[in-house]
Amino acid sequence: MRSKLRSAVTFACAVMAAAALTPGGTAAGADRDRPPPRIAVASTPDRGLTSGGDALLRITTAGKDGPVRVKVNGRTAKGFERQADGTLLGLVDDLKNGRNRVTAEADGRTTARTLTNHRTTGPVFSGQQAMPFYCETTAFGLAPAEQPHCSAPSKVGYKYRSKAGKFAPLADPDQRPADLATATVGGRKVPYIVRVETGTINRAVYETAALYDGTDPTPLKRQKSWNGRLVYSFGGGCSGGHHQGAQTGGVLNDTFLSQGYAVASSTLNVLETNCNIPVSAEAAMMVKEHFVETYGPVKHTIGWGGSGGGIQQFMIADSYPGILDGIIPTVGFPDPFTAEKGFAADCKLLVRYFGGAGNSFTPKQRDAVTGLLQYGSCVGADQTLDLRTPTKRCDKSIPATALWNATANPGGVKCTLMEAYANQIGRDKKTGFVRSTLDNVGVQYGLKALKSKEISPAQFVALNSAIGGFDDKGAPVARRSQADPKALKAAYRNNLLNGMGLGLRSTPIIDNRVYLDKVPLDVHTAQWSYITRARLRAANGTSANQVIIESKPNLVGESQTADAYVLKSMDRWLTNIAADGSSRDKQAKVIANKPTDLSDGCYLTPEKRIHAPLTYPASGPCADEYPIGADPRLRAGEPLAESTLKCALRPLDFSDYGARFTRTEKAQLRRTFPKGVCDYSRPGPGQNERPSTWIDYSSH
Repeated sequence: MRSKLRSAVTFACAVMAAAALTPGGTAAGADRDRPPPRIAVASTPDRGLTSGGDALLRITTAGKDGPVRVKVNGRTAKGFERQADGTLLGLVDDLKNGRNRVTAEADGRTTARTLTNHRTTGPVFSGQQAMPFYCETTAFGLAPAEQPHCSAPSKVGYKYRSKAGKFAPLADPDQRPADLATATVGGRKVPYIVRVETGTINRAVYETAALYDGTDPTPLKRQKSWNGRLVYSFGGGCSGGHHQGAQTGGVLNDTFLSQGYAVASSTLNVLETNCNIPVSAEAAMMVKEHFVETYGPVKHTIGWGGSGGGIQQFMIADSYPGILDGIIPTVGFPDPFTAEKGFAADCKLLVRYFGGAGNSFTPKQRDAVTGLLQYGSCVGADQTLDLRTPTKRCDKSIPATALWNATANPGGVKCTLMEAYANQIGRDKKTGFVRSTLDNVGVQYGLKALKSKEISPAQFVALNSAIGGFDDKGAPVARRSQADPKALKAAYRNNLLNGMGLGLRSTPIIDNRVYLDKVPLDVHTAQWSYITRARLRAANGTSANQVIIESKPNLVGESQTADAYVLKSMDRWLTNIAADGSSRDKQAKVIANKPTDLSDGCYLTPEKRIHAPLTYPASGPCADEYPIGADPRLRAGEPLAESTLKCALRPLDFSDYGARFTRTEKAQLRRTFPKGVCDYSRPGPGQNERPSTWIDYSSH
């Protein structure tokens, strides 16, 4: 059980207040007319899930000053305090693992609900934890830990921000170094001293950071130097895990802390350490729960992070709504499966082809086939995004003797994208590998380049005949990749290809698109922002809850300006939503309460931001500075939403191409596509599966 500072107030001994009589009625009658008290979990999304043996509860009653009795498993709960809004807040502890009955009695009415508690080591809903699992607590200065839980005692340390703009250790937080900077919270200057807590939760190492006001935090009274908001930071990459991780998404961030935001993250919220979204969502929920039980309720939680950090925000917000209230993905992708099938895997095949049989393709023709503004982005994907080779992305913390080997250790550790999703997709007993979603059967590479006459019919035929696919070990082979039907159904049913029609329907999104399309070998190309927009529109009928803001990476001032602007804008947006007491549904509230000065646009300089609609293909005043490319699947004819893992097929029809093929070329295409070519007007296999939120994999 995690220890918390608790108020000495015992609400069981609250002062009794006499009920006022009303004309024609009695106190007892008035009590019966009042609604029963409401019990809400303030420390987690209010689904009755808790961890660590404690929970911060909020009790709402019709009367604002009468006695309330709270019991947990029949025992009187102590330490509740009346808040400014009239509700009662209290931290209950000694919850047993499993189901706990909580009751609240007020005004002669009683309410009961069940809280399901879980161990601090997890899991809560992500399912069976991967083993082996190598500990890295010492990377954070924590005590050495052991498998399977990798737990270590938490510690609290302090940093201060110097006037030179650096964070430095501070042994005694009551000291005031000569070069101590100040932060501004609510218009008030405060010493820029940061309390940093580090510990272990859900097998991850977590970090939280918040300005220190000279007192120990308590969940019943907010610290003066905290603005009540939390930024949750996510890190990038994508690997199959099996280790704890040596870094979090980062919590010492001046943009956040200098304004009074608190920051939290964990090692299992870095996608290179753990590419499994349910595990990341679970870790974020549990770390946030611990933060709230230490500091008190948060007004709202904002997601932050780039690349794989963006993936986590999109997928957690859609599949596990309530953990994040608004998201600010930077250079993000909609999900790892879309990024793999239409970019990482396709680019590996194309780079291999252009380096061999297709070496006659000119640079312009290669760009025309890949759709990217520079072919180097595809080369970068080939070099850095190997998500299939069993041990290539395994972390150095995993002993070589533990790694998979086809002959010497067939049951060893594999660190692929698919291995991360063993609980969600299932394993093929014949191969020992997790069933695959990867498929390029029927995909016509370079189709748009052919139709625009950028490549010849002969080149189109040769490319598609030789492109090949991957075997279950990630090695290129002559035949095309074929997805496992069970994997496809599981991927759609579990929302692994992010449909964006669940929680994201009513989540504010500011897509902080730092423009990297012309950076050599960089894979974070800008079309992904528009793929996300198309998917939101397809799922929800609108993308009005998404704003895209483009900026450049080579101007430090511009990046800092953009970060500060999007954070402030998201805070205003969420504050507006919280203040909306109308009867509109949540989606309508999100759209209606977007700040009027927040819109699509781009930065031309740190001082000059253009407000203008951003479209695909790019047009308008931002298009010259920020042209938008495509990717191999878009150039193969897939619609912009790229929402298909395996396409439906239709027969070849040579009248579709607007090109003349020889008899020999036609015969070759028939051999290449014996069952037909992609028909994106129909759902692909498994695509009719309907996903849901908060899926629990405990029994899978």
